[in-house]
Formats: sequence, structure tokens, C-alpha cells
Amino acid sequence: MVIMQKGLRTGEKLAVRHRIRTPWQEKLFKAVVYTVITLFCLLVLYPFWFMLILSLNEGQDAMKGGIYIWPRAFTWVNYQMVLANPVVKNAYLITIGRTVLGTVGGVLVTALGAYALADKSLPGNKFLSYFILVPFVFSGGLIPYYLTLNDLKLINSFWVYVIPGLFSIWNMFVMKQFFTEIPESLTEAAIVDGAGDFTILIRIIFPISLPLFASMALFTAVGHWNSWFDGAYYVNSENLIPLQTYLKKLLDSMSISMQNNNVGDNMNPSILDKQMASITTNSVRMASIMVTTLPIMMLYPFLQKYFVKGVRIGAVKG
Repeated sequence: MVIMQKGLRTGEKLAVRHRIRTPWQEKLFKAVVYTVITLFCLLVLYPFWFMLILSLNEGQDAMKGGIYIWPRAFTWVNYQMVLANPVVKNAYLITIGRTVLGTVGGVLVTALGAYALADKSLPGNKFLSYFILVPFVFSGGLIPYYLTLNDLKLINSFWVYVIPGLFSIWNMFVMKQFFTEIPESLTEAAIVDGAGDFTILIRIIFPISLPLFASMALFTAVGHWNSWFDGAYYVNSENLIPLQTYLKKLLDSMSISMQNNNVGDNMNPSILDKQMASITTNSVRMASIMVTTLPIMMLYPFLQKYFVKGVRIGAVKG
């Protein structure tokens, strides 16, 4: 008994010491964690900030170095060089249109295919899953793909940006896996109440899968916004080129010659005469990156909460 009492007293003393030390330990731990996270965030954000200040600084002055926090010779001429051509305004509309239509249509069509394959009662379910997997692993090649688009009358058309990307095999398998993990009791209860497949999809599956759809929409939108390949090879009309393709042509032409390029044909001559000397390929490149990056970054805050939920749900179910 004496030994047990001594042990209890010793345990109580340790518990008291632990309660006394815990607040300090927690404060120290939180301080270290917040410091590490802050430094990590700064390391991630600084390259973006560095490109921003370079895009707002005169190119010739930036070549001297020494610019780290704030522009030394502030100017808008780099952005004027990028945005002065009226083609870029039309390119913005093309990119916004393909991003909106491609994202909404792509998520909807892919979700319908995933929902159908997630139904175990679908005839030939396994065969269809393996059949769809074949083009995901083996590609037909660029030339057959181009000939197919040409036969479908999609070459040199706005819909070449939207229709081929309506169905994503990778996204379909991700959605299919998510749908199969939804409890069958929910759909069975809806069937007992007389609901059909379309009603179940709209009123049950879609609300539950909203974080998943937001994540898929974000990835799809970024893919459409950053795409330049299809505009360079499948479209000949200048009025149909997307923003990324236009900016790539801009940088290519500037790399060849800063004084003789077609992107400055529609600019104010005074701008070319007085400010062209301060422009460099690198400064315009930084401005181009900012022009193409900022709009899609502004979309992320609206989808962040759904994106985080989608990651958590996948982590728990995985």
C-alpha cells in the first residue's frame, strides 16, 4: 500500500509538472510551426512576386540586377507591349469562352460517364471499363488525331477547343471511384421512393460530390486556360487563336527581333519610338506570365473551400 501511495503521489507530481509545462510547450511548438509555414509560404510566393516586379520594371534597367523587393524603374510599357495589339483582346474572349464551356461541359459529360460505369448493374460494366482504358494507355498519334478533327469539320473552328476535351478518361476513373464509395443505401432508399437514375444523379449524387466536381472543374479550367498547342496547330485564323498561343507567338517574334516584329504594328508609334529601347525579351516575358496567370489565380479563392473538402474526402476514403 505504501509503495502504491508513493507511486500515486509521484504520478500526481508528474501530472502537475506536465500541466505546468504544457502551455509553454504548446506555445513553443506553435511558434516553430507558424515560423516554418510562414517561411515556406514566402519561398513559394517570392518567385511570383519577383516576376511581378520585373514585369513592372524597365527591361534594360532590370538587366543590371539588384531588384529584389520593389521595382527600381517603374513602367507599364511591358504590359502595353503585350496588350496593345487588338488581337490579344479577342484572344482573351476565345480563352474565356473555351475555359467556361470546356469546363462545364467536360465535368458534366465525364460525370455522366463515370456515374454509368459506377453502376454495377450496367451490362458489360467491366468490359467498358477496360475498353475505355485502352485509348488512355495507347495514343493513336498526332496525324490520325488531326485527320479525325478534319473529318469532323473542327479544324479552324472554335469548337476544336471544346468538343475534343469534353471527356477525360483520367477524370472519369477518379469520379467513378468516388461514386462507387457512396453508400448504396442512399440510392436504394431513393429507388424505393420512386426516383429514377436522373433524379438520383441530380438530387443525391451531385450534392454529395460537389467538392469532387469543384476539384475537377479547377483542374479542367487550368488546363483549358494554359493550353496553347491546339491553337497553334489546329487553327489558322488569327481571330480564333487563344491567349496562350498569341503570347507564345509574341515571345517567339520578340526573340527573333525586338525592332522588327508584327506585334507592334497596331501600337502607338510614339510608344515604340520612345519606350522600345527600354524593353527586353525577359521583361515582356514576365509581363506575359502575369497576364496569363492572374485571371486563373483569381478563380481559385472561390473554389478553395470545395477543393480542400475534396482533398480531405479523398484522403479519408483512400
